[in-house]
Amino acid sequence: MRQTVSATGAPAAVGSYSQAVKAGNLLFLSGQLCANPETGRFERESVAAQTRRIMENIKAIIEEAGGTLDAVVHCRAFLSDMKHFPEFESVYRSYFSAPYPARMTVASAGIYDGLDVEMDAIAYLP
Repeated sequence: MRQTVSATGAPAAVGSYSQAVKAGNLLFLSGQLCANPETGRFERESVAAQTRRIMENIKAIIEEAGGTLDAVVHCRAFLSDMKHFPEFESVYRSYFSAPYPARMTVASAGIYDGLDVEMDAIAYLP
């Protein structure tokens, strides 16, 4: 059985997708951008600002499902250019502690609206 999860503390889904879908004990989050859920505007001042907003959106969705960031088992990060990795990593690391989630980080030239970061996540919620 699967159910959708929608958090008011994260940007609403604006297409034919859900913020997250829970299937059994797994929570699959859709790709998150740096949209502020209160203003609807992108927080694009820097890679650090984008990453921070994305992590707050991810956190809000996981909390809505009854978990914490400690439940994250895997993340995928898309950067517009790998030169942004150190700035991204600095913020990302501040949200997790060891043992860190598995992660894939790739450069992607096609992030929405010319943004520099997009992320999704998978969490385990026992």
